Amino acid sequence: MLSLGCRCGDVRLRVEGPHIASVECLCSSCQKAAQVLEALPGAGPILDGKGATPFVLLRKDRVAIVAGQDRLKAHRLTDDAGTRRVIAACCNTPVFLEMKGGHWLSLYAALWPETDRPAVELRTMTGARDDLPDDVPNLRTHSLGFYGRLFIAWVRMGFRNPRFPDNGALHVKNR
Repeated sequence: MLSLGCRCGDVRLRVEGPHIASVECLCSSCQKAAQVLEALPGAGPILDGKGATPFVLLRKDRVAIVAGQDRLKAHRLTDDAGTRRVIAACCNTPVFLEMKGGHWLSLYAALWPETDRPAVELRTMTGARDDLPDDVPNLRTHSLGFYGRLFIAWVRMGFRNPRFPDNGALHVKNR
């Protein structure tokens, strides 16, 4: 079990069990969202030097909000976006990305202390980029292996898709 939190400590999460994957996403939506969220007052950087957003994917049933749920604020790139990116509005720390219908959460890797952060296992949605280091697989799109990890996690959850608490977190459309 591990306790994670926002920069100011008002929002706290508890995570347990192994992660599904530790990835760097280079899709255009993550890059656009990072620009929006990085521009918030007091926000820190989201994109790394490669233009990637580091995430640690966990099953929803292995993540709990233990403090500050009322401080969470969800951002969507469009009204009909299938993802919500949730920040701790107290200090504008990115907390997680939730895909509509997903049984997992993509927690922003910066929540982990650097010494405890799972090592990156792959980069995804790299497109035609050929300037990335070859230290991990650089997947142009999501691979069968990536989807396989998600499927195995879902099987282990008994094909459940728990609702992750929203509690009316304000949804903001960003363009």
